[in-house]
Amino acid sequence: MWPINGASKAKRIKWDGEQNQISWAYMKMLRETDKTVKVYPVNPYVEVYQFRDNMYGLFNQNCDGKGDVWMYIIIGPEKAMVIDTAYGLGNLRGLVNQITGGMPLTVVNTHTGPDHVLGNVHFETVYCHEYETENIRNKCHPGAWDYLIDEKGNNIWLQFDKEDLPQYKEFKLIGVPDGHVFNLGGNYEVELVWTGGHAPGHAMFLDRTGRNLFAGDDVCSDVIGCGGGPRVGSVNSEKYSNLSTYRNRLELLVRRLDEFDYIFPGHFMVNLENHLLLNILETLNAIISDPECYDYKEEHSPGYNGAKKTRMYKFIKGFGTIAYTENGVYPSEVKA
Repeated sequence: MWPINGASKAKRIKWDGEQNQISWAYMKMLRETDKTVKVYPVNPYVEVYQFRDNMYGLFNQNCDGKGDVWMYIIIGPEKAMVIDTAYGLGNLRGLVNQITGGMPLTVVNTHTGPDHVLGNVHFETVYCHEYETENIRNKCHPGAWDYLIDEKGNNIWLQFDKEDLPQYKEFKLIGVPDGHVFNLGGNYEVELVWTGGHAPGHAMFLDRTGRNLFAGDDVCSDVIGCGGGPRVGSVNSEKYSNLSTYRNRLELLVRRLDEFDYIFPGHFMVNLENHLLLNILETLNAIISDPECYDYKEEHSPGYNGAKKTRMYKFIKGFGTIAYTENGVYPSEVKA
């Protein structure tokens, strides 16, 4: 893919995989022409976009060559919420404090993934869904950033100053159940909505006042990697990291479309209309009824066990694709 000339100090060396053309074109237009984008000297690696009066998108180039990632900040009457923490490159805490004016923070993770949780070390306390706590603890550890640098000390995927990578620091991780409500002051409430699918404890966050849904990786204009099959070392993966779980949870969520207007995913295109979820649900139902109805398939290496795996892809009407594997459609106990 050709480079995008964004405002971040970090520069792309290479990608780990190609993106679809629609997502790439959207990001090129946004990053090169948007008039609201701002880079703060306290952290020159993050591009800050103001999407609402009280809501910001923090764009981070993915340090390991996969899809670039969004963090979000919601500013409530008394507290601010930070949704996901990316790799924590640069002075993330200083940037958040500057945007929020030093407000008390509620920090949450949508799911496990280095591009969503390694920045947790900048904060004292982080919340997630209760099914994801052990997976996030396993991901955040001393040396978690080492794989971004080769044996000669060179950056592999993204050029940045290595001293700007965070140092590991212990933080308190609190798992909460589906439906848990975070209060940001007054009547301003944000609800955790468990969806499973991409990860066993994957959660979305429903901003009831702002009428926005923060969807993590269970909505993505490139590929929704949902139902990859059992992940080595991933707790609850066989039960909940599959298309059936995501379909069942999404069926409940689409009954609540009157509670939010827009969707803000963790990657690529954002500010999507709420009825997109109906098209995703339609595609999930088609795959679950007939897993062989895919539009194309590709072989990837390595898979979760270090071996090659085949992923099937099915197009979502008017959007991207859902990718899944043969053992990622149904919960393991159903297949047995």
